[in-house]
This record gives sequence, C-alpha cells and structure tokens, in this order.
Amino acid sequence: MFRTVEALIDEKGVVRLLEPIQLGATHRALVTIIEDEGGPHGAETAILSEPALSDWNRPKEDAAWAYLQQAP
Repeated sequence: MFRTVEALIDEKGVVRLLEPIQLGATHRALVTIIEDEGGPHGAETAILSEPALSDWNRPKEDAAWAYLQQAP
C-alpha cells in the first residue's frame, strides 16, 4: 500500500513532514522534489494527478459522457 504525505525539505535536505504519521516499522520512501511555483498547490497538483486521470482521456470515455455536453 502506498501513502502520500506532504513534506517540506529545507536547503540542507532536512525533510519535515507536514502531518504526523505513525508507522509500525521502518519503511522505504521516495521523495519527489516539486519546484515551488505558484504556491503550495500550484501546477504540481495537476501534474501529479495526470497519471491517475489518464484513463478518462480516451475516445470511449468521451462518447460515454457526450450526452452531458448537449444543450437543453
């Protein structure tokens, strides 16, 4: 299972989690450095969400939801 936790990393590389977490054992982690452009919730949210939403970007999905685009 994966869990994402927001953190800040200072210029010395010290990582500070923005919320407390409790783990029952030692775990491995991956760190993605996000350039701070546009504040804490700028374009990176869209970039990080893209893989999760890519399944919706298909002609089959467009056809399935086309009726919602029709004017009343």
